[in-house]
Amino acid sequence: MFTIKNTIIAIILFCSISFANAQMKVGDSLPHIQLQNEKNTPVNLSSFKGKVILVDFWASWCAPCRVANKKMVKMYDKYKNQNLEIVGISIDTDKTKWLKAIEKDKMKHTQLIDQKGFDAKSAVLFGVEALPAAYLFDRSGKLIAINPTESQIISQIKKNK
Repeated sequence: MFTIKNTIIAIILFCSISFANAQMKVGDSLPHIQLQNEKNTPVNLSSFKGKVILVDFWASWCAPCRVANKKMVKMYDKYKNQNLEIVGISIDTDKTKWLKAIEKDKMKHTQLIDQKGFDAKSAVLFGVEALPAAYLFDRSGKLIAINPTESQIISQIKKNK
């Protein structure tokens, strides 16, 4: 006989399994997520398969993210012609602040927004718990590093040139 206690335990167990499966792990494939870019055009992450992809979660209100954005701009300028794609995913809830940050930080690489903060579907899927958070995928679309170092990124770009 199911009691309220057993029901609650079952719900907690189900939720913990769901969240555990939601977090990206090394070896996982690039997910099929479609989000809007700054021009309100839908972009699917999987459309970048075939390139080294750095998915970078950030927000306009995150000071460490804004510092990292400057490094992302330099890296993108240097390696964009060598099959690197950087995809910024903002979890800003205020689209205007996000757009101003893109402009101020002079970001030219792909920018997408998932406007529900840490509850955004993409943030939950990737397992984002703090910002900035980055995920490096190889050309085949497999996750090879979480929060990679610059040398790991460069090494992957130069691999199989």
